Amino acid sequence: MKKSLSKTAIVLLLSLSLGAWAWLSTGKASDRPASGRSNGKTPPVAVDNSPVPRDGRITTSYATVVKRAAPSVVNIYSTKTVRNPLRGNPFFNDPFFRRFFGDQFGDEGRQPRSLKEQSLGSGVIITEDGYILTNNHVVDGADDVKVALANGQQKKFPAKVVGRDPKTDLAVVKIDAKGLSYATLGDSDKLEVGDVVLAIGNPFGIGQTVTMGIVSAMGRGMGGAIEEYEDFIQTDAAINPGNSGGALVDAEGRLIGINTAILSRSGGNMGVGFAVPINLARNVLDQIMKTGKVVRGYLGVSIQPLTPDLAKEFNVPETGGALVGGVQKNSAAQAAGLKKGDVITSINGKPVKDSRSLQLMVGNMAPGSKVDLKVMRDGKERDFKVTLKEMSAEPQLASNENSNQPAENEDEALKGVEVGDIDANVRSELHLPADVQGAVILNVDPNSAAYEAGLRQGDVIQEINRKPVNGAEDAVKLSKLTPSKKTLVSVWSRGGSRFVIVDESQGNK
Repeated sequence: MKKSLSKTAIVLLLSLSLGAWAWLSTGKASDRPASGRSNGKTPPVAVDNSPVPRDGRITTSYATVVKRAAPSVVNIYSTKTVRNPLRGNPFFNDPFFRRFFGDQFGDEGRQPRSLKEQSLGSGVIITEDGYILTNNHVVDGADDVKVALANGQQKKFPAKVVGRDPKTDLAVVKIDAKGLSYATLGDSDKLEVGDVVLAIGNPFGIGQTVTMGIVSAMGRGMGGAIEEYEDFIQTDAAINPGNSGGALVDAEGRLIGINTAILSRSGGNMGVGFAVPINLARNVLDQIMKTGKVVRGYLGVSIQPLTPDLAKEFNVPETGGALVGGVQKNSAAQAAGLKKGDVITSINGKPVKDSRSLQLMVGNMAPGSKVDLKVMRDGKERDFKVTLKEMSAEPQLASNENSNQPAENEDEALKGVEVGDIDANVRSELHLPADVQGAVILNVDPNSAAYEAGLRQGDVIQEINRKPVNGAEDAVKLSKLTPSKKTLVSVWSRGGSRFVIVDESQGNK
């Protein structure tokens, strides 16, 4: 049976940097070295944690607020070198092409090997001596970064990238200047839906622009479509390409978010914009200013949302919490005794709303932190003490064009799913850790219940109905339908394990 795995990417959200390389970056921190680092001394950062007044009074002008906040917002110009797509392209040497277009593109041999691409974004001055907070995708891969202040002068300051954090799409750059106007940081946790906010940046490169809207939602996640750590402020304040890294301020002029992305079908504002909350950004900012990098605590579990069906399967009375889909070898979680199928309900006494909230809570802690977890296991609550380790790079799913003979599924258990054994080639292509065993999925019928449940080509079936799978034949034998026609499957995919319930009672779609 032939298998052909491919990695596909669907761009859901338009990043707000403006230029030839304006799509949102999702690169790993290890892909590129940081181009600078601070001297370890942390300049003072202005903070005002008081909530905004909510007395219902109507304000007829925000001019005073703009005068307070706008001077700290800057334009960031980035340049990077890319390979010339024309050089070496036989299309431009074709006589038919030259017949209609002549030699205006020049001989192939005269084409430059590389080209310069420019991108425009925004940033916010955080300290009077020139530390600037912006988006990672504004400066990612840049050979040269320059900053223009919002004082009307044409001067551009050379900027050094102090550090980047692709996981939150944030970066810090530094210019050599003194006495700059800098932002006062607010408390994004005290925002409420309906609060007035202003977005300040440089949309489409036309110059500094201020727009007004409200907070449309808090704690918005997009399933990792934008970045790994997502806890967005959603706003209808108009933000557009070029606003990336710019300020979202409250009605007092305090910085409460960094504008990052928009949901758009046209490439322009459609009233759905997203900003990284300043409370999340502050942890990143502080670490980069001190050390030039960001380190995070790491629990070492694959987590997933607890759906009503999964809650019933694992005997959990409520759907709040994060389901442990897998525990990594030699991790903090394994050392503490956590197991696959546990449901983490609280950390240090704070309720875990869902898997995303657990990720954010742990990610904001330093390696070495000692945490208390409450866990539901087999319907009973248990307590665990865990010492977090440091997060490291995670394996990525690779494409696989090799073929492998699948086991025949004569009984049509897990209908529409074809599986095969894991050989050396499959393990290498999928970057499977040595401790991942099971049966690799070679094909999934798009009209099957398995596909509807989320099983995909390249996933590895590790357990079926809580029993381990050691190969393709095991998968076929263990996947006999239960009387309820629901099958609990543990799969490894995209670097971690998770549970899915395949419900054959729904029939093919």
